[in-house]
Amino acid sequence: MTSAYQPSMLDLMSGPAEAVASLTGRLTRHPLTAGAWVDVLPGWLHGSDAVFETLLDIDWRAERRRMYDDVVDVPRLLRWFGPREQLPHPALDAAKAELNRHYAGELGEQFVTAGMCLYRDGRDSVAWHGDTHGRSATHDTMVAIVSFGSPRNLLLRPRAGGHGTLRFPLGHGDLIVMGGSCQRTWEHAVPKTAKPVGPRVSVQFRPIDVA
Repeated sequence: MTSAYQPSMLDLMSGPAEAVASLTGRLTRHPLTAGAWVDVLPGWLHGSDAVFETLLDIDWRAERRRMYDDVVDVPRLLRWFGPREQLPHPALDAAKAELNRHYAGELGEQFVTAGMCLYRDGRDSVAWHGDTHGRSATHDTMVAIVSFGSPRNLLLRPRAGGHGTLRFPLGHGDLIVMGGSCQRTWEHAVPKTAKPVGPRVSVQFRPIDVA
């Protein structure tokens, strides 16, 4: 796939090597309601242009899903890497290892799988949802997302209503971790946009049986 993404000046200045910094003391935690929280760290993965170009060329899969009385195209491309699959770039292994080191005590288990979404342009999106297929439907857990490519907004809102929508603009190399009861008590989405945007890849690290 040919990318319309323009490399970041920080990546060009820092050279080709990919580097995952320690998370200790660098994350900003945003407490939500009902025991949910979000950790955010912009620009976590340095040198991420090389990772992005590699991700654009993996074997992305188009899917169709039933919606009401019709079967429609999923408005993004997908790829899921199971526990025993090799991730497509060593920087992703380093990112998962640092996430496991930092959150070991709080999570109590490891991030194991890596789901990936390719948003080709502003017409691709994901509707409001929580990752509640599996243990996350009844238990607190974490989902860590690393973004590559053009920035897109990740929106969050409480399932129970009564609060406004939160917006997190996720750009190249940015990290967001949704934890606590977030998957059960809040929803998240990446809306369509009419603005001219290039492709974006979202890499979602999850524990086993969380989807």
